[in-house]
Amino acid sequence: MRRTTTKGFKRTSSLLRDRIRQAGESRGFAVTRVLTHWAEIVGQDIAAICKPVDVKYGRQGFGATLTILTTGAQAPMLEMQKETLRSRVNAAYGYNAIARLRITQTAATGFAEGQAQFAPKPKPQENNPDPEIRAEAAQVAAPVADDTLRQALERLAGNVLSKQKTDKKGF
Repeated sequence: MRRTTTKGFKRTSSLLRDRIRQAGESRGFAVTRVLTHWAEIVGQDIAAICKPVDVKYGRQGFGATLTILTTGAQAPMLEMQKETLRSRVNAAYGYNAIARLRITQTAATGFAEGQAQFAPKPKPQENNPDPEIRAEAAQVAAPVADDTLRQALERLAGNVLSKQKTDKKGF
């Protein structure tokens, strides 16, 4: 006889699955995976600037229209990537479900339904330049007496020197 190890607890995903499905279906999403895994489907860089709002099916039933919410500044970039987005979403559905993409724009604050709050891009990891660049940057900033200013000048010199090094390599 198999004994349960959960001791009466359930996974949150199993508790919320029906509610997510109801909310998604009310918006036209037959597959809620598009809502719950948006960043995985379209990529982190695109998911940070937009989110899916709803899916509308036409009268003839020849594909649906996916509405994507974004800010006004990001709309031209998304407009250029419409076909890529459409193919990625259709790959998540498993068939050619989305025929058209519609991009709607809003400000960062606004009506309750149209508020755009997208995750900012994660800051890139600070590159630690190789030791010779760090030593040269410390030598350049050494005459400065103020510690805070000297550290800022060391960072600036390190960035300039590492940029010059990559330019010489032809990058």
